[in-house]
Amino acid sequence: MKNKFIAGIASFTLLASTPFNVMAESPQTVIQNTQLEEKEKSLFNSEHYDFVKYSQIEGKLDALAKESSRITVEKSETKSALGQDMYVVTVSDPSAKGKFGFYKGLRKKMIQSPEKAQDFIDKHPDLKVPVMINGSIHGTEFVGTDAVLQLIERFATDNDEETKTILEDHILIFNVTANPDGRIGATRFNGNGIDLNRDFITQSQPETEHMVDLITEWNPMVFLDLHGYVKGYGGPSKPGLIEPCTPPHNPNYEYDLYSKWAMSQAEAMEASIVGNKADYDNTNTETSKVDYQNMEGTYIPQRDDSAGWDDYPPIFTPMYAMYHGAYGFTLEAPTNDWDGVKWTYDAVMGALNFASENKTEMVKDQIEVFKRGVQFDHPFHKEGHFPSAYILPSDVQDQTATQKAVEHLQENDITVEEVKKEFTYEGVNYPKGTYIVRMDQAKAGLANTMLWDGEDITEDTPSMYDISAWNLPELWGFEAVEVSSEDQLNVKSNEVRVLDSKGEVIGDGPFAIPNSSVESVSLANQLLNDGHTLYRGSDGTLYADSSAKSELQGLVKDSAVIISTEAIPEDAKEMTAQTVTILKDGGINKAQSHSGTKLALKRMGFQVVEKTPVQVAEEGLGDSDVFIYNGKSNLISYENSTANKEFGLQDEAQYEEFKANVESFVARGGNYLAIGAGASQASTKLGLSDVEVKTGGSNSNGIVQLTHGDSTYTAGYNAGDLGFVYQPTWYSNTENKEVLSSYKDSEDFFMAGHWKGREQAQGKPVMVKDGNVLFIGLEPTFRDHTDYLFRLVSNAIFAGSN
Repeated sequence: MKNKFIAGIASFTLLASTPFNVMAESPQTVIQNTQLEEKEKSLFNSEHYDFVKYSQIEGKLDALAKESSRITVEKSETKSALGQDMYVVTVSDPSAKGKFGFYKGLRKKMIQSPEKAQDFIDKHPDLKVPVMINGSIHGTEFVGTDAVLQLIERFATDNDEETKTILEDHILIFNVTANPDGRIGATRFNGNGIDLNRDFITQSQPETEHMVDLITEWNPMVFLDLHGYVKGYGGPSKPGLIEPCTPPHNPNYEYDLYSKWAMSQAEAMEASIVGNKADYDNTNTETSKVDYQNMEGTYIPQRDDSAGWDDYPPIFTPMYAMYHGAYGFTLEAPTNDWDGVKWTYDAVMGALNFASENKTEMVKDQIEVFKRGVQFDHPFHKEGHFPSAYILPSDVQDQTATQKAVEHLQENDITVEEVKKEFTYEGVNYPKGTYIVRMDQAKAGLANTMLWDGEDITEDTPSMYDISAWNLPELWGFEAVEVSSEDQLNVKSNEVRVLDSKGEVIGDGPFAIPNSSVESVSLANQLLNDGHTLYRGSDGTLYADSSAKSELQGLVKDSAVIISTEAIPEDAKEMTAQTVTILKDGGINKAQSHSGTKLALKRMGFQVVEKTPVQVAEEGLGDSDVFIYNGKSNLISYENSTANKEFGLQDEAQYEEFKANVESFVARGGNYLAIGAGASQASTKLGLSDVEVKTGGSNSNGIVQLTHGDSTYTAGYNAGDLGFVYQPTWYSNTENKEVLSSYKDSEDFFMAGHWKGREQAQGKPVMVKDGNVLFIGLEPTFRDHTDYLFRLVSNAIFAGSN
């Protein structure tokens, strides 16, 4: 991150010195320079208050920076999805100012030479350790950023002993507003519709990349993620929530080292909150039912429960930080008001005081995480849990998936090497340049959770909070060959410094564009959009004639796709650019469930139009070739809750108009795709098919084995291949329909994740075509994560155009 000191901002009133009401200014509506109107509230919140608007933050930080020598304000070079600035504030005592590079260097030495780093800590117990505090990753959870602003003010300006002691021990890094778009629009997600606190294994969004950069830059000892609003989990006397979590815990953590400190630190936060309860105003007790002045504690899942709030998937911010040795915590304030801000503030102060008291031993145990990795010594794990290495072979024709994986690993502090000459492992020859990830490295736990096959944890716990499988090799489409912990790869290799894309156009045409990756489909769509004629073979290969050579050479320059010369098959069908409309979910149930599909389509080069249910009802689908529904079934309801109402239909008349317009679209030959459980249910309600929709649990999810038929809809995949499900869906009453794919008819068809009752789906249809309506019971574009499955959607678009 390059430092850009903020200056020359219009004058703002400096934060007042009293920490708990400093932000309570007169309400106002502010127009950002992007012409986005800042909303005053979210209907999903049960209380409302005059939170600090995003447009006020820069001025407040600038004023503090002018007053205090302890504070450094930076604008990240990375912008939010909608182009907003993200601010990082570092607060330390003046003695550390100007030495941040030195302290970051010491943190890197922990990774490179952990034993020496532990010895250094013994000799220098006065060393300052970084703590990172992340504000409001969910835009509607306003209290996080407001608490951050109060904490910044305190540590920038106060001179009491508690403040000075904490600054003597720490460097405080504040990611002030982790989700600017969400704060401006009063939505949970960012401007691309992605829940950023589900993006840390994928890292598809700029805001996530920004946070990952901060974590890998500082390797913080403690990571606090500030959320809201949890009121009733612990009963009336224990409002709010502080991790650590219930089982199951991800098996790639060094969880014994985390557990040694996490519960005690959580209880220190709890004690700080309860110790100040007399200072709470109880502003909204009548409506919120939260009585701060009589609270006895807070809900700590690991202490107070047995399941339901787990830290298994690496998609959450604190869980991701734990792979970097941090003691990571989610803090969920009880209410959306100034009392909720105070609760958060008090919790952070408790965490910081605990870290001050236990700094030396905590940081040594953080280093121990790295030492175990470097020494390939994991006493907390069963022998053989960690392989000695992974081999990442490259596809000769299309290396994009493998190269994406290599780059991703490197961006996450994981060393990737390439071999200097060919070698053989278990009878397979691998050429020079093959990538390997050795597991004797500091962040082996993160490397393994990114590369392993995952596991079926259905019997381990009654329920999961979110996804239970995220397998990068299987869902991104590259191979990761596990080298047993008992074996060693005795091959010479060098760390990968530069990735050579090696994209190439061979010959003079016609040209065969393989149906092999997101990138290859994008290349084809760029030609189509530029007016070239393309032809599609039954195997999904797209063909361009010789006139496309010059443009193709420019397109592949920065790709890893090989385009070869090949005759166009006689049965290949002419393609035209497709106009794709997707039904927009503006925020049903605090999510935008269509957003993964929208991003996948754009990455594959399709021209995408979003239309809300109301727009489809009022305008119809115009000249759309394809209409995609991938969202909740109540998107087409006119009986939604107050908070959901604006995103669905408004009355019965609109429903009938929506229904008629969709029926008309299908009748004239439009290509209709229903993806996932909600869309499948809605589509049968609309009368588009008499297929019967069956579903599993609402958050059952994981990797499944499929049996694909011989169809252009599943072209580019093996007859036996993989899929991803979230609320798994299957179909019956399919006798007069075309079954394109089914769950494998085997008891072990479910490979990894959590799905109770899955035996009902064994061998049942999961992709069914009924005329122009295609039902897909998988989630092939889930959260912009499942790259390998995106082509099921591009296949459906291209095949439906023939």
